[in-house]
Amino acid sequence: MAATVRIRRVKTKRELEEVRDDFITQGYKVKAEGNTSTVMEKKYNGSTGGHIGVLIFTVWFTAGIGNLIYWLIVRKSDEVMIKLGAE
Repeated sequence: MAATVRIRRVKTKRELEEVRDDFITQGYKVKAEGNTSTVMEKKYNGSTGGHIGVLIFTVWFTAGIGNLIYWLIVRKSDEVMIKLGAE
């Protein structure tokens, strides 16, 4: 799975909590959390319409394996590490 990792730096513990809450609102989930950092992750497994389209157009040829291949191609995750303090 191809993961994009970004680092977001904040100055205070309160700012860390606010940024964490903002990412949760955007659909991210907490992957790991410590005293001075939090790792957030958002996964994408393809659109429902894409899966239905692949299923309709490939079910006769691949018996549903085309849908699995589509999922393997489009799945990805976006990770953000929120760190407290300067670099």
